[in-house]
Amino acid sequence: MAAPVRRLCHIAFHVPAGLPLARDLQRLFGFQPLAVREADGWRQLALRSGDAVFLVNEGAGPGEPLYGLDPHHGIPSATNLCFDVADAGAAARGLAALGCSVPVPPVSVRDEQGTATYAVVSSPAGNLSLTLLERTGFGGPFLPGFSPVPSTPGPGWFSHVDHLTLACNPSSSPKLLHWFHDCLGFHHLPLSPGEDPELGLEVAAGSGLGGLRLTALQGPVGSAVPTLVLAESLPRATSGQDQVEQFLARNRGPGLQHVGLYTPSIKEATEGVAGAGGQLLTPPKAYYQQPGKEEQILAAGQEPNLLARQGVLLDGDRGKFLLQVFTKSLFAEDTFFLELIQRQGATGFGQGNIRALWQSVQEQAARVQEACKGPKLDAAGCPGALESSAWSLLELRDIHGGLE
Repeated sequence: MAAPVRRLCHIAFHVPAGLPLARDLQRLFGFQPLAVREADGWRQLALRSGDAVFLVNEGAGPGEPLYGLDPHHGIPSATNLCFDVADAGAAARGLAALGCSVPVPPVSVRDEQGTATYAVVSSPAGNLSLTLLERTGFGGPFLPGFSPVPSTPGPGWFSHVDHLTLACNPSSSPKLLHWFHDCLGFHHLPLSPGEDPELGLEVAAGSGLGGLRLTALQGPVGSAVPTLVLAESLPRATSGQDQVEQFLARNRGPGLQHVGLYTPSIKEATEGVAGAGGQLLTPPKAYYQQPGKEEQILAAGQEPNLLARQGVLLDGDRGKFLLQVFTKSLFAEDTFFLELIQRQGATGFGQGNIRALWQSVQEQAARVQEACKGPKLDAAGCPGALESSAWSLLELRDIHGGLE
Protein backbone atom coordinates (compact mmCIF):
# COMPACT_ATOMS: atom_id res chain seq x y z
CA MET A 1 0.00 0.00 0.00
CA ALA A 2 1.34 3.41 -0.95
CA ALA A 3 -0.34 5.57 1.69
CA PRO A 4 -1.85 3.66 4.63
CA VAL A 5 -4.44 5.89 6.27
CA ARG A 6 -4.64 6.04 10.07
CA ARG A 7 -7.91 7.83 10.81
CA LEU A 8 -10.58 10.03 9.27
CA CYS A 9 -9.89 13.69 10.07
CA HIS A 10 -12.89 15.33 8.45
CA ILE A 11 -15.41 15.21 5.59
CA ALA A 12 -15.47 18.31 3.38
CA PHE A 13 -18.45 19.73 1.49
CA HIS A 14 -18.39 22.23 -1.34
CA VAL A 15 -21.43 24.50 -1.61
CA PRO A 16 -22.17 27.84 -3.31
CA ALA A 17 -22.21 31.01 -1.25
CA GLY A 18 -25.44 31.43 0.67
CA LEU A 19 -26.42 27.75 0.83
CA PRO A 20 -27.39 27.13 4.49
CA LEU A 21 -25.61 23.79 4.97
CA ALA A 22 -23.46 25.00 7.88
CA ARG A 23 -26.49 26.56 9.57
CA ASP A 24 -28.53 23.37 9.10
CA LEU A 25 -25.79 21.16 10.54
CA GLN A 26 -25.83 23.33 13.65
CA ARG A 27 -29.54 23.95 14.02
CA LEU A 28 -30.91 20.57 12.91
CA PHE A 29 -28.17 18.07 13.79
CA GLY A 30 -26.45 19.59 16.80
CA PHE A 31 -23.01 20.17 15.26
CA GLN A 32 -21.05 22.96 16.88
CA PRO A 33 -18.68 25.44 15.17
CA LEU A 34 -15.03 24.52 15.73
CA ALA A 35 -12.88 26.79 13.56
CA VAL A 36 -13.25 29.17 10.62
CA ARG A 37 -11.16 30.61 7.79
CA GLU A 38 -12.18 33.34 5.36
CA ALA A 39 -9.71 34.11 2.58
CA ASP A 40 -9.32 34.12 -1.20
CA GLY A 41 -13.04 33.93 -1.93
CA TRP A 42 -13.66 31.00 0.40
CA ARG A 43 -15.43 30.74 3.74
CA GLN A 44 -14.43 27.48 5.40
CA LEU A 45 -16.20 26.47 8.60
CA ALA A 46 -15.37 23.31 10.55
CA LEU A 47 -18.15 21.86 12.71
CA ARG A 48 -17.99 19.01 15.18
CA SER A 49 -20.21 16.50 16.94
CA GLY A 50 -18.09 14.19 19.07
CA ASP A 51 -15.30 12.94 16.82
CA ALA A 52 -17.30 13.61 13.63
CA VAL A 53 -15.97 16.75 11.91
CA PHE A 54 -17.53 18.31 8.81
CA LEU A 55 -15.77 21.09 6.89
CA VAL A 56 -18.10 23.29 4.83
CA ASN A 57 -16.26 25.06 2.00
CA GLU A 58 -18.55 27.86 0.84
CA GLY A 59 -17.95 30.07 -2.18
CA ALA A 60 -15.60 29.88 -5.15
CA GLY A 61 -12.17 31.45 -4.93
CA PRO A 62 -9.55 31.83 -7.65
CA GLY A 63 -7.46 29.10 -6.03
CA GLU A 64 -8.08 25.96 -4.04
CA PRO A 65 -9.67 25.94 -0.57
CA LEU A 66 -7.15 25.16 2.15
CA TYR A 67 -6.74 21.40 2.73
CA GLY A 68 -8.88 20.54 -0.26
CA LEU A 69 -9.68 20.94 -3.90
CA ASP A 70 -12.29 22.98 -5.76
CA PRO A 71 -14.17 20.24 -7.63
CA HIS A 72 -15.70 22.69 -10.15
CA HIS A 73 -18.65 20.35 -9.96
CA GLY A 74 -21.70 22.61 -10.05
CA ILE A 75 -23.66 20.40 -7.66
CA PRO A 76 -23.38 20.95 -3.89
CA SER A 77 -22.04 17.74 -2.42
CA ALA A 78 -19.60 16.02 -0.10
CA THR A 79 -16.45 16.23 -2.19
CA ASN A 80 -13.48 15.32 0.00
CA LEU A 81 -12.37 12.85 2.66
CA CYS A 82 -9.38 13.92 4.76
CA PHE A 83 -7.28 11.12 6.26
CA ASP A 84 -4.39 11.27 8.71
CA VAL A 85 -1.16 9.71 7.43
CA ALA A 86 2.31 9.35 8.93
CA ASP A 87 4.14 11.18 6.12
CA ALA A 88 2.13 13.23 3.61
CA GLY A 89 5.11 13.74 1.30
CA ALA A 90 5.98 10.06 1.11
CA ALA A 91 2.30 9.17 0.66
CA ALA A 92 1.92 11.56 -2.27
CA ARG A 93 5.07 10.24 -3.94
CA GLY A 94 3.96 6.67 -3.49
CA LEU A 95 0.53 7.33 -4.98
CA ALA A 96 2.02 9.26 -7.90
CA ALA A 97 4.27 6.26 -8.58
CA LEU A 98 1.14 4.12 -8.86
CA GLY A 99 -0.25 6.47 -11.49
CA CYS A 100 -2.58 8.47 -9.23
CA SER A 101 -3.28 12.11 -10.00
CA VAL A 102 -2.02 14.47 -7.28
CA PRO A 103 -3.61 17.86 -8.17
CA VAL A 104 -2.32 19.45 -4.95
CA PRO A 105 1.25 18.30 -4.22
CA PRO A 106 2.53 18.37 -0.64
CA VAL A 107 2.29 21.81 0.94
CA SER A 108 2.96 22.90 4.53
CA VAL A 109 0.81 25.36 6.46
CA ARG A 110 2.12 26.96 9.64
CA ASP A 111 0.67 29.18 12.34
CA GLU A 112 1.41 29.84 16.02
CA GLN A 113 -0.11 26.47 16.97
CA GLY A 114 2.17 24.42 14.77
CA THR A 115 2.49 22.97 11.27
CA ALA A 116 0.52 20.62 9.05
CA THR A 117 1.50 19.16 5.70
CA TYR A 118 -1.05 17.87 3.21
CA ALA A 119 -1.53 16.69 -0.35
CA VAL A 120 -4.74 16.12 -2.33
CA VAL A 121 -5.22 13.03 -4.49
CA SER A 122 -7.96 12.39 -7.03
CA SER A 123 -9.97 9.21 -6.48
CA PRO A 124 -11.68 6.99 -9.07
CA ALA A 125 -15.02 7.67 -7.32
CA GLY A 126 -16.39 10.56 -9.36
CA ASN A 127 -15.92 14.02 -7.84
CA LEU A 128 -14.50 12.67 -4.57
CA SER A 129 -10.94 13.75 -3.73
CA LEU A 130 -8.82 12.57 -0.83
CA THR A 131 -6.63 14.75 1.38
CA LEU A 132 -3.63 13.09 3.05
CA LEU A 133 -2.79 15.06 6.17
CA GLU A 134 0.23 15.01 8.44
CA ARG A 135 -0.13 17.20 11.53
CA THR A 136 2.13 15.72 14.17
CA GLY A 137 2.80 18.29 16.87
CA PHE A 138 -0.01 20.67 15.94
CA GLY A 139 -1.75 21.91 19.09
CA GLY A 140 -4.73 23.89 17.77
CA PRO A 141 -8.41 22.89 17.79
CA PHE A 142 -8.54 22.12 14.06
CA LEU A 143 -5.82 22.96 11.52
CA PRO A 144 -3.23 25.70 10.87
CA GLY A 145 -4.74 28.70 9.14
CA PHE A 146 -8.09 28.42 10.93
CA SER A 147 -9.25 30.58 13.82
CA PRO A 148 -11.06 28.96 16.76
CA VAL A 149 -14.79 29.67 17.05
CA PRO A 150 -16.15 29.95 20.61
CA SER A 151 -19.22 27.76 21.06
CA THR A 152 -21.30 26.18 23.76
CA PRO A 153 -21.42 22.39 24.18
CA GLY A 154 -23.81 20.74 21.74
CA PRO A 155 -26.45 18.12 22.46
CA GLY A 156 -24.00 15.29 21.70
CA TRP A 157 -26.41 13.27 19.60
CA PHE A 158 -23.59 11.80 17.48
CA SER A 159 -20.25 10.46 18.72
CA HIS A 160 -18.43 9.56 15.49
CA VAL A 161 -18.69 8.60 11.84
CA ASP A 162 -19.79 4.95 11.64
CA HIS A 163 -19.47 4.43 7.89
CA LEU A 164 -19.22 6.13 4.50
CA THR A 165 -21.20 4.94 1.48
CA LEU A 166 -20.18 5.62 -2.11
CA ALA A 167 -22.75 5.35 -4.89
CA CYS A 168 -20.93 3.62 -7.75
CA ASN A 169 -21.45 2.91 -11.41
CA PRO A 170 -22.61 -0.63 -12.25
CA SER A 171 -19.82 -3.22 -12.13
CA SER A 172 -17.25 -0.70 -10.85
CA SER A 173 -16.94 -2.02 -7.28
CA PRO A 174 -14.07 -4.46 -7.98
CA LYS A 175 -11.97 -1.68 -9.51
CA LEU A 176 -12.69 0.63 -6.58
CA LEU A 177 -11.93 -2.12 -4.07
CA HIS A 178 -8.51 -2.73 -5.63
CA TRP A 179 -7.76 1.00 -5.76
CA PHE A 180 -8.55 1.61 -2.10
CA HIS A 181 -6.60 -1.53 -1.16
CA ASP A 182 -3.49 -0.82 -3.21
CA CYS A 183 -3.38 2.92 -2.53
CA LEU A 184 -4.70 3.45 1.00
CA GLY A 185 -4.52 0.05 2.68
CA PHE A 186 -8.23 -0.78 2.89
CA HIS A 187 -9.18 -4.46 2.83
CA HIS A 188 -12.35 -6.38 2.11
CA LEU A 189 -14.84 -6.80 4.97
CA PRO A 190 -17.16 -9.74 4.23
CA LEU A 191 -20.83 -9.01 4.85
CA SER A 192 -21.75 -12.70 4.54
CA PRO A 193 -19.83 -15.96 5.11
CA GLY A 194 -17.65 -16.95 2.19
CA GLU A 195 -18.31 -13.72 0.31
CA ASP A 196 -16.30 -13.22 -2.89
CA PRO A 197 -14.59 -9.79 -2.74
CA GLU A 198 -15.10 -9.39 -6.48
CA LEU A 199 -18.85 -9.91 -6.16
CA GLY A 200 -19.62 -8.40 -2.76
CA LEU A 201 -23.01 -9.08 -1.24
CA GLU A 202 -26.00 -9.11 -3.57
CA VAL A 203 -29.21 -8.06 -1.83
CA ALA A 204 -31.92 -8.81 -4.37
CA ALA A 205 -35.30 -7.14 -3.87
CA GLY A 206 -37.13 -9.81 -5.83
CA SER A 207 -37.27 -11.50 -9.21
CA GLY A 208 -36.68 -8.86 -11.86
CA LEU A 209 -36.89 -6.05 -9.29
CA GLY A 210 -33.18 -5.30 -8.98
CA GLY A 211 -31.50 -4.65 -5.67
CA LEU A 212 -28.08 -3.68 -4.37
CA ARG A 213 -24.56 -4.99 -4.63
CA LEU A 214 -22.66 -4.01 -1.49
CA THR A 215 -18.93 -4.27 -0.92
CA ALA A 216 -17.56 -3.20 2.47
CA LEU A 217 -13.96 -2.15 3.13
CA GLN A 218 -12.13 -1.75 6.42
CA GLY A 219 -9.17 0.53 6.99
CA PRO A 220 -5.66 -0.79 7.64
CA VAL A 221 -5.15 -2.91 10.74
CA GLY A 222 -4.85 -0.67 13.79
CA SER A 223 -6.40 2.35 12.09
CA ALA A 224 -9.45 4.29 13.27
CA VAL A 225 -11.07 4.67 9.87
CA PRO A 226 -14.84 4.22 9.33
CA THR A 227 -16.02 1.36 7.17
CA LEU A 228 -16.29 2.28 3.50
CA VAL A 229 -19.28 0.77 1.68
CA LEU A 230 -19.49 0.59 -2.12
CA ALA A 231 -23.09 0.46 -3.37
CA GLU A 232 -24.17 -0.23 -6.92
CA SER A 233 -27.47 -1.23 -8.51
CA LEU A 234 -28.28 -4.74 -9.69
CA PRO A 235 -29.83 -5.20 -13.14
CA ARG A 236 -33.62 -5.34 -13.20
CA ALA A 237 -36.42 -5.88 -15.67
CA THR A 238 -38.58 -2.96 -14.50
CA SER A 239 -38.35 0.57 -15.87
CA GLY A 240 -37.38 3.73 -14.00
CA GLN A 241 -34.42 4.44 -11.73
CA ASP A 242 -33.61 3.21 -8.26
CA GLN A 243 -32.07 5.58 -5.75
CA VAL A 244 -28.46 4.70 -6.57
CA GLU A 245 -29.13 5.41 -10.23
CA GLN A 246 -30.94 8.63 -9.30
CA PHE A 247 -27.94 9.72 -7.24
CA LEU A 248 -25.59 9.05 -10.14
CA ALA A 249 -27.79 11.14 -12.44
CA ARG A 250 -28.38 14.02 -10.04
CA ASN A 251 -24.80 14.11 -8.78
CA ARG A 252 -23.53 13.84 -12.35
CA GLY A 253 -21.57 10.72 -11.49
CA PRO A 254 -20.40 8.59 -8.57
CA GLY A 255 -19.71 10.13 -5.20
CA LEU A 256 -20.29 10.08 -1.47
CA GLN A 257 -23.98 9.23 -1.16
CA HIS A 258 -24.31 9.35 2.61
CA VAL A 259 -22.53 9.37 5.95
CA GLY A 260 -23.64 7.14 8.80
CA LEU A 261 -23.43 9.02 12.11
CA TYR A 262 -23.26 6.81 15.18
CA THR A 263 -25.53 7.70 18.06
CA PRO A 264 -25.56 6.05 21.49
CA SER A 265 -29.32 6.74 21.68
CA ILE A 266 -31.27 6.72 18.44
CA LYS A 267 -34.41 7.64 20.38
CA GLU A 268 -32.82 10.83 21.71
CA ALA A 269 -31.13 11.70 18.42
CA THR A 270 -34.30 11.17 16.38
CA GLU A 271 -36.41 13.20 18.78
CA GLY A 272 -33.78 15.96 18.83
CA VAL A 273 -33.38 16.18 15.05
CA ALA A 274 -37.12 16.04 14.39
CA GLY A 275 -37.80 18.56 17.15
CA ALA A 276 -35.28 20.95 15.61
CA GLY A 277 -37.04 20.72 12.25
CA GLY A 278 -34.88 18.09 10.57
CA GLN A 279 -36.62 16.08 7.86
CA LEU A 280 -36.54 12.33 8.44
CA LEU A 281 -37.87 9.62 6.17
CA THR A 282 -40.82 7.67 7.56
CA PRO A 283 -41.17 4.02 6.47
CA PRO A 284 -44.60 2.79 5.35
CA LYS A 285 -46.76 1.38 8.12
CA ALA A 286 -46.59 -2.02 6.46
CA TYR A 287 -42.90 -2.28 7.41
CA TYR A 288 -43.84 -2.55 11.09
CA GLN A 289 -46.66 -5.00 10.28
CA GLN A 290 -44.35 -7.59 8.75
CA PRO A 291 -44.77 -11.04 10.35
CA GLY A 292 -42.40 -11.32 13.31
CA LYS A 293 -41.35 -7.65 13.24
CA GLU A 294 -43.00 -6.80 16.58
CA GLU A 295 -41.36 -9.79 18.26
CA GLN A 296 -38.00 -8.79 16.78
CA ILE A 297 -38.36 -5.25 18.11
CA LEU A 298 -39.33 -6.50 21.56
CA ALA A 299 -36.37 -8.91 21.56
CA ALA A 300 -34.12 -5.90 21.05
CA GLY A 301 -35.58 -4.24 24.13
CA GLN A 302 -37.37 -1.60 22.07
CA GLU A 303 -40.98 -0.42 21.92
CA PRO A 304 -42.72 -1.20 18.60
CA ASN A 305 -45.06 1.79 18.72
CA LEU A 306 -42.21 4.17 19.53
CA LEU A 307 -40.01 2.91 16.69
CA ALA A 308 -42.94 3.17 14.26
CA ARG A 309 -43.71 6.70 15.40
CA GLN A 310 -40.08 7.78 15.01
CA GLY A 311 -39.52 5.91 11.74
CA VAL A 312 -36.70 3.76 13.15
CA LEU A 313 -35.76 0.63 11.21
CA LEU A 314 -34.53 -2.39 13.16
CA ASP A 315 -32.77 -5.51 11.98
CA GLY A 316 -30.91 -8.37 13.62
CA ASP A 317 -31.27 -11.51 15.68
CA ARG A 318 -29.43 -13.62 18.26
CA GLY A 319 -29.07 -10.62 20.53
CA LYS A 320 -27.37 -8.43 17.91
CA PHE A 321 -29.43 -5.58 16.53
CA LEU A 322 -29.06 -2.51 14.37
CA LEU A 323 -31.29 0.58 14.46
CA GLN A 324 -31.36 3.09 11.58
CA VAL A 325 -33.07 6.35 10.65
CA PHE A 326 -32.50 8.23 7.40
CA THR A 327 -32.74 11.92 6.71
CA LYS A 328 -34.03 13.47 3.55
CA SER A 329 -31.33 14.94 1.34
CA LEU A 330 -29.46 17.92 2.69
CA PHE A 331 -29.51 19.48 -0.77
CA ALA A 332 -32.30 20.49 -3.15
CA GLU A 333 -30.77 18.23 -5.80
CA ASP A 334 -31.81 15.22 -3.66
CA THR A 335 -28.33 13.69 -3.47
CA PHE A 336 -26.38 13.49 -0.22
CA PHE A 337 -28.12 12.49 3.02
CA LEU A 338 -27.31 11.34 6.55
CA GLU A 339 -28.02 8.12 8.39
CA LEU A 340 -28.49 7.95 12.15
CA ILE A 341 -27.33 4.56 13.39
CA GLN A 342 -27.20 2.77 16.73
CA ARG A 343 -25.66 -0.65 17.18
CA GLN A 344 -26.64 -3.20 19.81
CA GLY A 345 -23.89 -5.71 19.14
CA ALA A 346 -24.38 -5.79 15.36
CA THR A 347 -21.36 -5.04 13.18
CA GLY A 348 -22.97 -5.11 9.73
CA PHE A 349 -25.51 -2.89 8.03
CA GLY A 350 -28.97 -4.47 8.28
CA GLN A 351 -29.60 -6.36 5.05
CA GLY A 352 -32.98 -7.60 6.24
CA ASN A 353 -34.33 -4.08 6.04
CA ILE A 354 -33.96 -3.99 2.26
CA ARG A 355 -36.13 -7.03 1.66
CA ALA A 356 -38.56 -6.16 4.45
CA LEU A 357 -39.02 -2.63 3.17
CA TRP A 358 -39.44 -3.78 -0.38
CA GLN A 359 -42.11 -6.29 0.63
CA SER A 360 -43.91 -3.77 2.82
CA VAL A 361 -43.91 -1.20 0.01
CA GLN A 362 -45.37 -3.74 -2.40
CA GLU A 363 -48.09 -4.66 0.10
CA GLN A 364 -48.93 -1.04 0.76
CA ALA A 365 -48.99 -0.26 -2.95
CA ALA A 366 -51.44 -3.11 -3.50
CA ARG A 367 -53.74 -1.75 -0.78
CA VAL A 368 -53.53 1.74 -2.24
CA GLN A 369 -54.31 0.44 -5.71
CA GLU A 370 -57.35 -1.41 -4.38
CA ALA A 371 -58.56 1.67 -2.49
CA CYS A 372 -58.00 3.98 -5.44
CA LYS A 373 -59.62 1.97 -8.18
CA GLY A 374 -61.33 4.22 -10.64
CA PRO A 375 -60.71 5.60 -14.10
CA LYS A 376 -59.83 9.14 -12.99
CA LEU A 377 -57.89 8.64 -9.80
CA ASP A 378 -54.14 9.15 -9.85
CA ALA A 379 -51.46 9.24 -7.12
CA ALA A 380 -52.36 12.77 -6.08
CA GLY A 381 -55.95 11.75 -5.50
CA CYS A 382 -55.29 8.54 -3.59
CA PRO A 383 -54.46 8.71 0.12
CA GLY A 384 -51.20 6.87 0.73
CA ALA A 385 -50.21 6.65 -2.90
CA LEU A 386 -47.62 9.38 -2.69
CA GLU A 387 -46.14 7.86 0.47
CA SER A 388 -45.88 4.47 -1.22
CA SER A 389 -44.33 6.00 -4.32
CA ALA A 390 -41.76 7.92 -2.28
CA TRP A 391 -40.72 4.77 -0.49
CA SER A 392 -40.83 2.42 -3.45
CA LEU A 393 -37.09 2.90 -4.05
CA LEU A 394 -35.91 4.06 -0.65
CA GLU A 395 -34.62 0.67 0.36
CA LEU A 396 -32.17 0.87 -2.53
CA ARG A 397 -31.01 4.22 -1.30
CA ASP A 398 -28.99 2.88 1.55
CA ILE A 399 -30.42 0.46 4.00
CA HIS A 400 -27.59 -1.81 3.21
CA GLY A 401 -26.80 -5.29 4.03
CA GLY A 402 -25.37 -7.93 6.20
CA LEU A 403 -25.42 -8.55 9.93
CA GLU A 404 -22.47 -10.62 10.95
